[in-house]
Amino acid sequence: MLSREAPDGPSTTEGLPRHVQDLIGRRLNEILPSMEEVDPGTRLGQVLLRLRAALRDAQVERQVSQAFSDGLIAAVPRLRRFAMVRAGSAAEADDMVQGTLLKAWEHRARFQPGTNLIAWLFTILRNAHINQGLRSRREVEDVDGTHASRLSLPPEQEHRIGLAELQAALNDLPTEQRETLLLVVLEGLVYEEAATILGCQPGTVKSRVSRARERLSLALGV
Repeated sequence: MLSREAPDGPSTTEGLPRHVQDLIGRRLNEILPSMEEVDPGTRLGQVLLRLRAALRDAQVERQVSQAFSDGLIAAVPRLRRFAMVRAGSAAEADDMVQGTLLKAWEHRARFQPGTNLIAWLFTILRNAHINQGLRSRREVEDVDGTHASRLSLPPEQEHRIGLAELQAALNDLPTEQRETLLLVVLEGLVYEEAATILGCQPGTVKSRVSRARERLSLALGV
């Protein structure tokens, strides 16, 4: 049986009440929103244009299914967010996503229909990043000030620090805790799915999420 967290009440894997876990999840969504729009003039945008054309041709020739094609394109915003957790820079994150899409296309025959496509893509992205030996950077590229303005929003009544302080607390987490937190809390993957992506045991996933939440709850003062 796949392990999901209890729908309400205190967590069975950590001491934080459910409302605190939910608060952390909402704040993380503000800090790490889904990155929907891709500039067609960028390298990633050009790759997406070529990929869409290749997928259409492959569907005609029955090399890939409609579900695979739709799922691959739909996964791009989630891949970009996951890449940001590891890379920190939007430009580097998009390079990682570009490489992931190309690898997924190249190895499309290896994907098993009926399995979790997004988990397969996350695994490709993470493994490629590790194999390339890229250093995770925590600085957030913010050319037009959009991200900075979001982080400077006035704090709401229910928490004691602003989003900028929570961002700092998130940045202080080890990379392995940040990426595990994103997979479970923001992406909604079960522990076993996250463990497969991260190359560890489900118990390790639970432990990382618990430690990360505890540290963020201290930063939130809840």
